[in-house]
Amino acid sequence: MQSIISPSELKNLPTENLIILDARAGKDVYQNYLNKHIKGARFIDLDKDLAEIGENGAFGGRHPLPEIKKFAETISNLGISENNHIVVYDDKNGSNAAARAWWMLKAFGFENVQVLDGGFQNAEKEGVEFSSGEESFEKAELIHKENWLLPVSDLETVENELTKESSTVVDVRDAYRYRGESEPIDLVAGHIPGAINIPFSENLDENGNFLSPEILREKYSKLLEGKPENLIIHCGSGVTACHTILALDYAGFKIPNLYVGSWSEWSRREGKEIATEL
Repeated sequence: MQSIISPSELKNLPTENLIILDARAGKDVYQNYLNKHIKGARFIDLDKDLAEIGENGAFGGRHPLPEIKKFAETISNLGISENNHIVVYDDKNGSNAAARAWWMLKAFGFENVQVLDGGFQNAEKEGVEFSSGEESFEKAELIHKENWLLPVSDLETVENELTKESSTVVDVRDAYRYRGESEPIDLVAGHIPGAINIPFSENLDENGNFLSPEILREKYSKLLEGKPENLIIHCGSGVTACHTILALDYAGFKIPNLYVGSWSEWSRREGKEIATEL
């Protein structure tokens, strides 16, 4: 199953085993969900369900992963069972939290998980049926897992890999943030020394849809100089990094490591070198 699904494909899916998750984030997000969402979609919260936000971003960043047992409870509360086909969407071309939800569900062990191409806006444009208010569904049986099944890297691993030059560390934030021109979210501008910059927005075409798997594969093969192995992907807080991981999976590459703490952790950790390119 491909990791991206179009609105037209979604409309033709059988509904008896389908679960749609609304992963939009930001101000008044739950009210926005209640006002309008894809019919049947269940709301999943970036800050509460897809992260365990701590007191000190220097240890874990702004969106650390929750304990896997807590995420198991979230899955149960959303009524998700092991045999479900799950489609996730947001309103930021998958970069807001849909890709993060996709990554976490895959890392939990779900196979049939897809992100809706173009998200909320594309679904609306393509005539997908919408609804409002609460959706009623039953909780599912709790699924027990001990560990995340996809690879993650911590700050020390990133630092060691860069020192040994044994991995390529990719920063997917906008170029102006990478260059240190300004920083709209975190406390310090700049980037991890040695990391290269491939903005996640380059995964998309002019309409905000994912480039084809063939184009993405050619693109990343060139950008990574024919060495797509040993990758560590990061962003500001481990959310939009999942957009590029999703794109790489869609293109047929092996799923790379996610540095969850990302720039929000590195830039807050005392003594860590910060690079800028002007």
